[in-house]
Amino acid sequence: MIGLALSLPPLDLHQLYHGIFAEEAPDLDLRGPQHGTDPAEVEFVFTFRPPDDGFTGMTNLRAIFSAGAGVDAIMACPSRPAHVPVFRVEDADQALQMAGYAAFHVHWHHRDMPTYLAQQPRGEWRRTLTGLSPTHRRVAVLGFGHMGRAIARGLVALGYPVVGIARRLPDLPEPGVSHITTAELDAALPQIDILINVLPLTEDTRGLIDRSFLNRLPQGAALIHMGRGGQVVEADLLAAIDAGHISGASLDVFETEPLPPDHPLWTHPRILITPHVASIPERVRLVRSIRDRLRSLPLKDAS
Repeated sequence: MIGLALSLPPLDLHQLYHGIFAEEAPDLDLRGPQHGTDPAEVEFVFTFRPPDDGFTGMTNLRAIFSAGAGVDAIMACPSRPAHVPVFRVEDADQALQMAGYAAFHVHWHHRDMPTYLAQQPRGEWRRTLTGLSPTHRRVAVLGFGHMGRAIARGLVALGYPVVGIARRLPDLPEPGVSHITTAELDAALPQIDILINVLPLTEDTRGLIDRSFLNRLPQGAALIHMGRGGQVVEADLLAAIDAGHISGASLDVFETEPLPPDHPLWTHPRILITPHVASIPERVRLVRSIRDRLRSLPLKDAS
């Protein structure tokens, strides 16, 4: 047996996943909090938003696995043992979902679909005839991990000039992508027509996309926000769009989720909202990813 794993609330991950783990990883004993397991027996945890005391007493914990691509809630948990590795989902299918979402919204803003949508109820036949080639829109992918690379690869294939921005240059550059570091971000922003944010949430990225950030983008730039809620100052974004500096935005994640029904973002004609669906991992693929990672870990008694 690989070991004993415990799923943590508030999500009932045990109910959602125990059958798939039994099928795909029968050598892992997955239990839920209702089973009354001694925390000292737990070797692995499967969670997404653990409670503050979720890891208390887990003296033999070897690894923590996220049920999604994000790990910010896990990293912020005060009871998380700092020495225990945390693994996010790295699923090729989920990366393809993200790439498809990004490509749709890049086209949405590049080809000015909000204008056509507004014309339709009026029966207005008016074309935008300039700047239709993808070569006219420089796209930046802010955050160049597993998801960012897939997004950039798809956009390069569609003919867009793509800039990948990360804290450091990648060991393996993506063909067709211009790579820069975040140290060069201020100089790069005025050259970006469509910005795609896929950064993780950290103290450095919280509130990053604020009034000052948006004003450094060129007139008419668009934002596609796929990272984490809390990175975009929503009031500043609304003000930048209303002022005509930002042409529009696609938003998949928000400071408060679900987004309150009376929030002004809902009714803005230049904003397209989706309810945190840029990618949703298929459960069996997620379990297989965890299984394969588990089997690559050193044995418990290894020196």
